[in-house]
Amino acid sequence: MSAASTTTSPVHTEPDTLQAAQQRWEATTLARTLARMPESRSDFTTVSLRPIQRLYTPNDLPDFDYVRDLGFPGEFPYTRGIHATGYRGKLWTMRQFAGFGSPEDTNQRFRYLLEQGQTGLSVAFDLPTLMGYDADSPFSLGEVGKCGVSVSSLADMETLFAGIPLEKVTTSMTINAPASVIFAMFIVTAEKQGADLRKVSGTLQNDILKEYIAQKEWIYPPRPAMRLVTDSIAFCVEHMPKFNPVSVSGYHIREAGATAAQELAFTLRDGIEYVQACIEAGLNVDDFAPRLSFFFNAHNDFFEEIAKYRAARRLWARIMRERFGAQQERSWMLRFHAQTAGCTLTAQQPYNNVVRVAIQALAAVLGGTQSLHTNSLDETLALPSEQAATIALRTQQIIAHETGVTNTIDPLGGSYFVEKLTNDLEAEALDYIRRIDAMGGMVAAIEAGFPQKEIQEASYQYQKVVDSREKIIVGVNGFTQSETQEVPLLLIDERAEQAQRERLAALRAQRDNAAVKHALQALAAGARTSANTMPLIIEAVRAYATLGEICDCLRPVFGEYQEPAF
Repeated sequence: MSAASTTTSPVHTEPDTLQAAQQRWEATTLARTLARMPESRSDFTTVSLRPIQRLYTPNDLPDFDYVRDLGFPGEFPYTRGIHATGYRGKLWTMRQFAGFGSPEDTNQRFRYLLEQGQTGLSVAFDLPTLMGYDADSPFSLGEVGKCGVSVSSLADMETLFAGIPLEKVTTSMTINAPASVIFAMFIVTAEKQGADLRKVSGTLQNDILKEYIAQKEWIYPPRPAMRLVTDSIAFCVEHMPKFNPVSVSGYHIREAGATAAQELAFTLRDGIEYVQACIEAGLNVDDFAPRLSFFFNAHNDFFEEIAKYRAARRLWARIMRERFGAQQERSWMLRFHAQTAGCTLTAQQPYNNVVRVAIQALAAVLGGTQSLHTNSLDETLALPSEQAATIALRTQQIIAHETGVTNTIDPLGGSYFVEKLTNDLEAEALDYIRRIDAMGGMVAAIEAGFPQKEIQEASYQYQKVVDSREKIIVGVNGFTQSETQEVPLLLIDERAEQAQRERLAALRAQRDNAAVKHALQALAAGARTSANTMPLIIEAVRAYATLGEICDCLRPVFGEYQEPAF
């Protein structure tokens, strides 16, 4: 008799029988245990304050259909991942966020990280750059190079990527309000390197909606700012088919205090807004949707985060196929970058942050991320030191090569708990999306302050449970110690600001200022029409117009945003 013929079929317990068995267990085994050793608290919740049951069984998934709700990796609805082989074929991109001081300083850090095995670049810009100001602006005083690299001109961008072939290394840039200008500088730098733009790949964050919701780094009002986003998407469709012109970001929404469901809902609804805007601008959905990417937080609650990523893929696949009628499978696939949660890091006992980051990174990997940044242990105190950045990168490499979690696809798929969490997060996110639809879309919802107020309330409720010690933050409101842990810190040389000011003065003296003036006038004129602004911004950059000059040229055309009181 063959081995196959002796294999017994799996036993399936009927729901009614299972319910009776569970009731027996609760009345006997559980009751005896509780009488001897009561549970530590009456309510158990996730970080998002979502109630968690004691036990999950198939009865918590009464209508669960494997093919419809779970499916197979690489197939609709992509709950188990967008690649049929998971990480067995290719690991996620290890893309450490880096930037500080001058372009020379950051270029050195990029080269170091690539030598240490990092597989993609991610640029952190300083606050003046994020707000569209040059390093010599009065608004930039004291902030140049402090929270990221200072980039005010094409010359800075050329220095930033000197010796780094942009056609071969994928690059992510976290920039939003002036994203079109920074992108234009990147494009011209790549051209000057001799790169074929059609082969250049990477990601521009370019998600202005989440700025109004959470991060608050804006220049123009939402509606003209949306036009800049759609212009950059249209430009990439025509000229840079391998580049992602938008990374729809839930990361900062979560950092502002949102729950996992709010992060999921508001991020996907922002994505819907960009898709709708592009369609209204005349683009075919299947021409641009495959190049949209997403950016999620990897927070502390291990299982909730994994469920969030799985729900995101399933929701987006259905949205793109059913709401927008996308025909290509790549248009249905949600691809995302994850970053461990900066808001969970503590200045108290900072070496605990290494443990937090490892667990968060593991959740992102088990959730199927396409690329990952792991925060450094010292980030509540300063920008990452070289040593701390290396430990953060090594964390990813240990997960990839030593834990075995990459050996099979979606290893937590089929867990009653994970599948129930995935369903619940999807349902709550859908409810938010429907409410925002009823308001007229995300721009209208932002103008009414809806997502802002929802996040504010969630943040308040979480802080209450921390203050009452219902949630313990190790080293902060529990397991504290009086002595401090010394951590070597990266100090930004104040001379970087002066050097950037001198560089700008030299640039303005050497460039063709008549050409700059002409290019800025052409950009302002084009912005008053329906013309795509990207080619005009690129021409201004080629003339070495600065970031601040280009942004200032558009302020009279688009206006400046002032957030109303909600």
